Amino acid sequence: QVQLVESGGGLVQAGGSLRLSCVASGRMKSIGLMGWYRSTPEKPRELVAAITSGGTTDYADFVKGRFAVSRDNAKKAVYLQMNSLTPEDTAVYYCNAKIQPERFLGLADYWGQGTQVTVSS
Repeated sequence: QVQLVESGGGLVQAGGSLRLSCVASGRMKSIGLMGWYRSTPEKPRELVAAITSGGTTDYADFVKGRFAVSRDNAKKAVYLQMNSLTPEDTAVYYCNAKIQPERFLGLADYWGQGTQVTVSS
């Protein structure tokens, strides 16, 4: 019954900001990597940003300096602060987490349902 619930998407003007949130719910033993991916009808799902449980981050080149990923382990949440948004950032953004459920021996890959981010020029 582990699931990821996303929020924070919407419509924003170019140059504006949005903050995406993703919270893991259900019973779990541990959470490893958490991150964000995005996709458009023209592009396959691609990594935007990721963060380890210890706070080490990784970013795609196209968002470096503009986006910041963070997490709150106590809240089982990961966030994506998106600044200086451009129309090219328009996409469906998906939360991802490597989670070890209490019943399982290994990590499983979980995905949020996706949230639409639309940036107007």
